[in-house]
Amino acid sequence: MSRIMFKGKTAAVAAGATLLAGLGLGVVATPAQAAWSDCDSGALCAYTETSGGGTPGQVWGDNGDLRQYNKFDNAKSLYNNGNYCDVALFTNTWFRGTGQTLHRGYVLRDTDGTAYENGVGSNIWTNC
Repeated sequence: MSRIMFKGKTAAVAAGATLLAGLGLGVVATPAQAAWSDCDSGALCAYTETSGGGTPGQVWGDNGDLRQYNKFDNAKSLYNNGNYCDVALFTNTWFRGTGQTLHRGYVLRDTDGTAYENGVGSNIWTNC
């Protein structure tokens, strides 16, 4: 089962394949579960459980050091609930390390086996 999913209403988009830059993984986007509903509009959310389980840690804007927040340092799943932008995620603080774009409305169900299995270090909002 795929790890990246689209949280939206368009089934055609949700069924499309996505190639993840930086990870080189081809995955199929599918509708997200209701577990993501606690992520506020406009936020990047990190969960310490897979599939959006638990209470999310939320940030807005660019962040050079997400490691200071337990939910991002130990992220097991992520959700870009941004209003207008994609978000570039980095493995290290201050926008260093492996980078990948998480498109608006998409989730990373399980960080295990990805560059983010040890958490997210920083983020920049892009394509606004």
